[in-house]
Amino acid sequence: MKVAILFSGGKDSCQAVKWCIDNNHEIVSLITVVPKNTEAYLWHYATVEWTIFSAEALGIPLVLLKCDKVGPKEEARELEKVLKRIKVNALVLGGVGLQKTQINAVKEVAKKFKIKVIIPYQNYSSEQLIEEEIKSGLDIRITSVASDGLGPEWLGRRLDEKALEDLKNLSKKFGFDILGEGGYYDTFVTDAPIFKKKIEFVDAEKIWDEKTSSGYLEVKRAELLNK
Repeated sequence: MKVAILFSGGKDSCQAVKWCIDNNHEIVSLITVVPKNTEAYLWHYATVEWTIFSAEALGIPLVLLKCDKVGPKEEARELEKVLKRIKVNALVLGGVGLQKTQINAVKEVAKKFKIKVIIPYQNYSSEQLIEEEIKSGLDIRITSVASDGLGPEWLGRRLDEKALEDLKNLSKKFGFDILGEGGYYDTFVTDAPIFKKKIEFVDAEKIWDEKTSSGYLEVKRAELLNK
């Protein structure tokens, strides 16, 4: 099946790429939507512009689409610009906990082009999926946090088994989703077995807002390295 993948460069969308490869689907394109507004409803914000490196590391074409709309339906309609141009049978989404309004907004647009929407891990629990992602060998970095219990020390931290144990304890204590669904934290994958090259953040700064107890990793320079 010919597919396109909604791609943020994070753990869930990279795991979706792995799923497509494992199931012998032809990945025609990655689609990255770059929101101009940090309040974007559907799209990730932190480090999303570095997906150009992810696409090269994966060896998969990338369509980069800038979006200044806010709201699920308005943001999803921006996809029409891409779906008009590419020939695919399905649009693949990562993650498990997309709200119905988000899924329906994307499905509504895809339906116009007779394109299926596939969410490979929608029947997984958040804990099941994050454990699967770590087992898959993804080198996951935390790029933004917005929850009690997640301080600036998490920015740039590698999400490995030790970090996962810490996350499990904090998610129970503070009540956030361990996978980050709902915007509690975002990630970026710098390396994986499916990558032909790896990404290194050469110059990055932690931006922290004490008032909101949230922050993000501003990557100023990155390099694509041979493995």
